[in-house]
Amino acid sequence: MKSLIVDNGGTLSVREIARPVYGEYQALVKMVSCGICRGTDLKLIHGEFKGFDTYPAALGHEGVGRVVEKGAQARHLNVGDLVILPFLEGEIEGVHSGWGAFSEYAVVADSKSLLEDGKGPGAPEFSEAYYAQQVLPADIDIVAAPMIVTFREVLGACKRFNFRPNASVVVFGAGPVGLTFMKFAKLLGMGPVIALVTSDARIDEALEAGADYAFNSKKCDLVAEVRNVCKDGVDFAVDAVGKNEIINQSMELLAPYGHICVYGISPETDMRLDWSKAPYNWHLDFNQWPSKLDESESHLQVMNWIEAGVLKPETFVSNVFGFERILEAFEMIGQNSGLKKTIITFE
Repeated sequence: MKSLIVDNGGTLSVREIARPVYGEYQALVKMVSCGICRGTDLKLIHGEFKGFDTYPAALGHEGVGRVVEKGAQARHLNVGDLVILPFLEGEIEGVHSGWGAFSEYAVVADSKSLLEDGKGPGAPEFSEAYYAQQVLPADIDIVAAPMIVTFREVLGACKRFNFRPNASVVVFGAGPVGLTFMKFAKLLGMGPVIALVTSDARIDEALEAGADYAFNSKKCDLVAEVRNVCKDGVDFAVDAVGKNEIINQSMELLAPYGHICVYGISPETDMRLDWSKAPYNWHLDFNQWPSKLDESESHLQVMNWIEAGVLKPETFVSNVFGFERILEAFEMIGQNSGLKKTIITFE
């Protein structure tokens, strides 16, 4: 099969490697689509993903595919099922898994059967990641379906951050993750929702996603604008970008006992905190590695919102490329930070 590989120098190539081997509780999946993730894929390319140093690596984790073969004990999976979050495990011909969903084939596990047979957490056959490998409705839009990965990750983070109705929130960034935080804040009954973006072009996108107010932080006094909306400060400030300076910028925006919520992954792992302008009491929360159990427990809510029509994955997608153009897609992503989600298709 063909797979997108990055070496330890950051060079991308499409290489032929063997198809993955699957076990008796697993299934082989032919990929249909996968989203490019700035928080994971680009940092793996640049060698900036904390704790990852195994190259060459196969990239991609926001994947969707169809089951084409299955193991004898995968009782809750059927050939033809559309499944989310297939990936590669371990090493194939010297290529390590950078989650590997930008490959023509990947693997999912049947967590239900594993749990039924007493092979759950703690068993050598089990991984927490299997919880989040779930079957999707047959009529889902397969091009936009990878956004469900982002939706579940963000909703899990919202719960970890203890978002609550009627609480005010400011979101830094209007990429796919930032827009999702804005949308979910409204769906969860929060408000006012304030978006801080870095270009006028993103203001309308933020308002369409659910923000009550949107300001270009490069053109305004963001403290004055936010305090004009929330005189006593905001309850939550969300870093959806991955820049350490956002933590310090948020200090002056907080209400007493307010939360700075760091979701974006910065390539820098240290900084100087200056809380001289923060209230006396405040919180700093990091949630940069989504729990797969949290994702699985967020799945039903996300799918209910999609079915109800209040959450539309296609509105978060800006570009679609066939797999044969994947190198072009990554080149474009590296040059333009103003995009929504870019999807790679395999059919």
